[in-house]
Amino acid sequence: MRPYFFLLLFVLPFCSYGQYQFSGKVNEEHIDGTIYLSVVDNYRKISGVFPEQIVDKTTADVNGAFVFNGDLLPAENRIYRIHIDACNDDEAANNHFTGHCLNSQEVVFIANNTSTLELPFSFENEMFCKVVSKDERANAFLKIDSLKNDMRFAFGTFRSEANRKLNSQKWFTVLQNYGEKINEPLAELYSYAFFSDRTSNLYGYYLEDLKNSDYYDNLLARLEAKYPNAPYTTQYRAELQADKNILSPSAKASIPWWVYFLGTITLLSIIANFYFFGKVKNGKHISEKKQSLSAQEQKVLDLILADKSNKEIAAEIFVSVSTVKTHINNLYKKLGVKNRDAVKGLYN
Repeated sequence: MRPYFFLLLFVLPFCSYGQYQFSGKVNEEHIDGTIYLSVVDNYRKISGVFPEQIVDKTTADVNGAFVFNGDLLPAENRIYRIHIDACNDDEAANNHFTGHCLNSQEVVFIANNTSTLELPFSFENEMFCKVVSKDERANAFLKIDSLKNDMRFAFGTFRSEANRKLNSQKWFTVLQNYGEKINEPLAELYSYAFFSDRTSNLYGYYLEDLKNSDYYDNLLARLEAKYPNAPYTTQYRAELQADKNILSPSAKASIPWWVYFLGTITLLSIIANFYFFGKVKNGKHISEKKQSLSAQEQKVLDLILADKSNKEIAAEIFVSVSTVKTHINNLYKKLGVKNRDAVKGLYN
């Protein structure tokens, strides 16, 4: 009997090889929702709901606990997202197709087929705000989100072109250095996607940084060395080359310049028409949503638009911070958004 016992002890560790486990808890508001695990192969689609990315789904038990485990994930690191939403079956198909769902909550992390991590409630008893893992890289995206919030605060202290330029130089370096420090190019891609977004005010500063810094070529080299066959590497290589072409367009273009000019004018005209009609329709929709707010929620909305913190809002309207959070969650639902930036985007 004893030889079999020792044989079992020897074999067990190998039986568990290649097993991942992502466990966590959801709050009471989301306890009846479906929880999805997605693998993100496009770093421009890190946040949102994309059905083609979903690899598994589950539900929470009566205590809000859930777990994903198995051995079907890639052996090398990938970007993963766990999200939960309150959409019913009829709403889910349409909302997931359009890349969003009301009342959704998500957390994004780096993991592989052998990773074990937990998603407990944070110190403020909020879900998906904390990743517990032996691998620091699993928590990298939450750390970068924290740095981006610090960056936004620094930008907001004094609004001027000089301040924006200095802060851009500083925070580009901070975000880049963090990814290099933990030796994880995927974390660097998360920062890169943030400040190279062509719809962002930071894009011009990114192009200036690209022109003067070898950081981006070095990042490509790190990706090619660590993730030579990953889709992230192919995507980054193509985007980097496209942005370099913007800085130094080829002189060998065979198509006459006026073709590009006319094409650009036509495209801008089409976009302007779509934008105008979309603005009119969206403005009416936003106005209807705003009218659905209670008087107190309207006050909270105005203070959010004035960049007030929860504590400042509570002091302003003479309620507790907990009550402010309740008002904020309610107005999020009514406005169809999930964070402050989205609220500001509606009205700015």
